[in-house]
Amino acid sequence: MAEIILNVDVREGAGTGSARAVRRSGAVPGILYGGDKAPVSISVNEKDFRKSLYTGKLLGHLVTLKYGDETQPVIAKTVDFDPVTDRPLHFDLMRVDAKAPIKIEINVHFKNADEAPFSRAGGMLEVVRHSVEILVAADQIPEELVVDLKGREIGETIRMSDITLPKGASATITDRDFVIATIKNSAAAQSDAGDTTAEAE
Repeated sequence: MAEIILNVDVREGAGTGSARAVRRSGAVPGILYGGDKAPVSISVNEKDFRKSLYTGKLLGHLVTLKYGDETQPVIAKTVDFDPVTDRPLHFDLMRVDAKAPIKIEINVHFKNADEAPFSRAGGMLEVVRHSVEILVAADQIPEELVVDLKGREIGETIRMSDITLPKGASATITDRDFVIATIKNSAAAQSDAGDTTAEAE
């Protein structure tokens, strides 16, 4: 099951006044929605919520919601923060079936750029998509989508087919093998090449 457990309380009322009262009590207000049930206003102790949030495994991952003796799998969809203090102000949880596929946006991570031939040749990685929406079972959601740049040369294009997805998962864009990133000559490298050519002339 999920590594993170959120112990929630069901809160009465909704709206700005109710949310402020929750925050004054040392908790973070939220909403639980999805499935065939009505939305429910909830709250979580702020210190516990921060601990879960800072693990990096809360947003976009399968989490166990616990209320009394009841538990259920949920996905933490969004968290709103205070722009000044960075304090969590509100969160949204979506009910899911742990084995059922859901659509979710996953960040793309590029590794081994420093070891790649294009890097040594003065090339640069131009990222087209920093994240990709995939269809995946809730209990198989990956931490990130990894692109290994080792061996990549200037002029190459990295496409969705270059990313290994969890078993049974697929990109939600199915009509083309879309571009994730391209590898190009850097402006500095092009400038140096131009200077060299000018000197030769």
